Amino acid sequence: MAAISPARTKYRKSMKGSRAGNAKRGNTLAFGEFGLQSLTRGPMTGQQIEAARVTISRHLKRKGKLWIRVFPHKPISKKPAEVRMGQGKGPVEYYVAVIRPGAVLFELAGVPLTIAKEAFRLADAKLPFHCRFIQRDNPAA
Repeated sequence: MAAISPARTKYRKSMKGSRAGNAKRGNTLAFGEFGLQSLTRGPMTGQQIEAARVTISRHLKRKGKLWIRVFPHKPISKKPAEVRMGQGKGPVEYYVAVIRPGAVLFELAGVPLTIAKEAFRLADAKLPFHCRFIQRDNPAA
């Protein structure tokens, strides 16, 4: 299973940046009837996104439509174990999506409420932060 990562980036390495504040964009349902919304902040690796996607799609048994609303754009570099200080920044190990409270991670449509709830419950167990199930106010529209 290959982790999700960008095909190409403008810069190979990036600074840590800030994870403060709530999600300004991507905090409402845009495509599906049901969604999984983060309640806390943290990094979400490409492997975690893929693990959650596999869990949801297996539970749905090829029914409904799934949207993944997050993508790991941020490179995380790491130096090898027991290496002396200095000598620059280490090589890129993996990529993460920076998740803030309120960000919608996944969306579902075309499945009953109970199946969607259970699929997102199973996916939530694979993620490093707390999430909640959200539903569109008018399912008909």
